[in-house]
Amino acid sequence: MLNWLKRDPLKKLQRQYEQKLEEAMTAARNGDMRSNAVLTEQAEALRAEIERQKS
Repeated sequence: MLNWLKRDPLKKLQRQYEQKLEEAMTAARNGDMRSNAVLTEQAEALRAEIERQKS
């Protein structure tokens, strides 16, 4: 009955994914390519999790 009150876990993962990509972009702009690589890798792991949950 109260399912509409539950948060969608995919939306949370999507927000985390977008945040990681933004942090990676900021790191790249600041010249910190090591952090950029780490953050991009974390973002891709989140994207894979999103795709796994969608199917």
